[in-house]
Amino acid sequence: MAYKERHNRFTDLWMKLVIWREHHIREKSFLLILALFVGVCCGFAAQLLKYMIHMIAGLLTAHMNTTTANWLYLVYPVVGILIVTILLRYVVKENISHGVTKVLYAISRRKSRLKKRNMYASLLASSITIGFGGSVGAEGPIVFTGAAIGSNVGQAFRMSPRILMILVGCGAAAGIAGIFRAPIAGMLFTLEVLMIDLSGMTVMPLLLSSVAGAVVAYVLEGYNAEFFFVQSESFVTNRIPFTILLGVVCGLMSYYFTKVMFMMESMFSKLRHTGLKILVGGVIMAGLIFLFPPLYGEGYEAINNLLLGDVSNIVDGTFFYVDRDNVWFLILFIGAIALTKAFATSATNGAGGVGGTFAPSLFVGALTGFLFAYIVNNLDLGFQLSQKNFALMGMAGVMSGVMHAPLMAIFLTAEMTGGYDLFLPLLIVSALAYITIRIFTPYSIYTMRLAKAGDLVTHQKDKAVLTLLKVDNLIETDFKIVHPEMNLKEMVDTISVSNRNLFPVTDSEGNLKGVVLLDEIRNIMFRADLYKKMHVSRFMSAVPEVIEITYPMDKVMEIFDRTNAWNLPVVDNGRYVGFVSKSKIFNSYRRVLRHFTED
Repeated sequence: MAYKERHNRFTDLWMKLVIWREHHIREKSFLLILALFVGVCCGFAAQLLKYMIHMIAGLLTAHMNTTTANWLYLVYPVVGILIVTILLRYVVKENISHGVTKVLYAISRRKSRLKKRNMYASLLASSITIGFGGSVGAEGPIVFTGAAIGSNVGQAFRMSPRILMILVGCGAAAGIAGIFRAPIAGMLFTLEVLMIDLSGMTVMPLLLSSVAGAVVAYVLEGYNAEFFFVQSESFVTNRIPFTILLGVVCGLMSYYFTKVMFMMESMFSKLRHTGLKILVGGVIMAGLIFLFPPLYGEGYEAINNLLLGDVSNIVDGTFFYVDRDNVWFLILFIGAIALTKAFATSATNGAGGVGGTFAPSLFVGALTGFLFAYIVNNLDLGFQLSQKNFALMGMAGVMSGVMHAPLMAIFLTAEMTGGYDLFLPLLIVSALAYITIRIFTPYSIYTMRLAKAGDLVTHQKDKAVLTLLKVDNLIETDFKIVHPEMNLKEMVDTISVSNRNLFPVTDSEGNLKGVVLLDEIRNIMFRADLYKKMHVSRFMSAVPEVIEITYPMDKVMEIFDRTNAWNLPVVDNGRYVGFVSKSKIFNSYRRVLRHFTED
């Protein structure tokens, strides 16, 4: 009882604070305060996630042997998946995989509202997944966590959906900035991947959050870059043709990575039993990690080794340790790791793990760029390419292609390595990788799921506004329903009490059979001699087309344009629900567009 009283007292005090804020602090000014607060919180969340991952992984792998295979690689990842499955089923009670996609869905369909438990669930589940060896990244979960922090802070202060969307972006940006110490990349991630518009109202909150998240990381971790990179070999212009070729290669690798991810995701979606998913995913994941230990966890140690030029270290802890000096074996080994990373990542998520594709794309990119230069250098062409420079370019290229975010890829790669001297080649590779993958698919790995369901908000205002509109919010139900067996007299009685000139016809089970238009029966409705003889089934008309309640709004508008109708019936599996009118859609469209674009 005492707890309830304290809770009620706190709630009352909080509401007084919220009301005071609404009366004394302008929304735009308060947004900057919240953005700063969200940035600091997300910075600490990012650091906590990194600490938990490294602590778990350190405890499990400290005793691993580098000169021979480690059989525990077959056990650790599966144990991690089992722990996470139990956590999600009995504690969180929600599927929290594909964090970035869920943030995009919340923006487009849930008015940027995320649940309170999303502020910690991904943090805990992903740290266990990755710490135990799951071949995924921590960046997707920290984006989900940061977005949830921003959303819930905004909800606590009763902010509008427009402000909530900005705070969701602030949380995501701060999460990326905090985990990579890359504030510009954090901001660009929000603009390119979450597709929040850059305007006068969004630029300062996003910048504040990103800088705050990065500052927290700098204070706690120091000023060293995420990956150790020293620009010892300058880029020369006669290497530009190879840079162009690498951009195309990275684009093709990005497309391969994306296709494998969705192929595996489709396969796991057909496995209905959780135990079977764990078995199949565990076998694939553990088997690949056992053969290729660099697939364990995020794989950042392997990236650092490549940037340092220690290529032979990539075979540590495998059966192939004795072949560490065989050049062509190393080429095959690195190529196999790059090609199997997508299988290991999708198997981790498919089995029930929680992690993102951010780090895997960096990992594949580093291996692709390094391997490209390594092969060229061993062909004895009379010149040498900088292997670590090309590894850096590959990171930017594959990330650009997988995420369809070339600017973010450029700045993230530069910020987390300090490789600003390579800005021109990073730009070339990122742009060409993006152009190449766009030939095959218009959507990123994050947006493809939502695009198929019609739930994707984009920078195209027209499509974005249509996505934000939902059919079930526009349905009009004040139409008088008639039935086929009703006679003309009953029809006239119904007309006398209706404000509409259109009447849906349904059977006894509510299934739509047609419509009666007042203009089409005006010539007979006053003929008393036909009152008992004529029935609705005689003079009702077929509808030009029906709208399923689940249709996305862009498809609804296509139907209106095709039929030239002003009103169309809405059905739910054939059962009549109501009508939607073109005029109401236009009114709602104008209202949402004005709200969506206000600065």
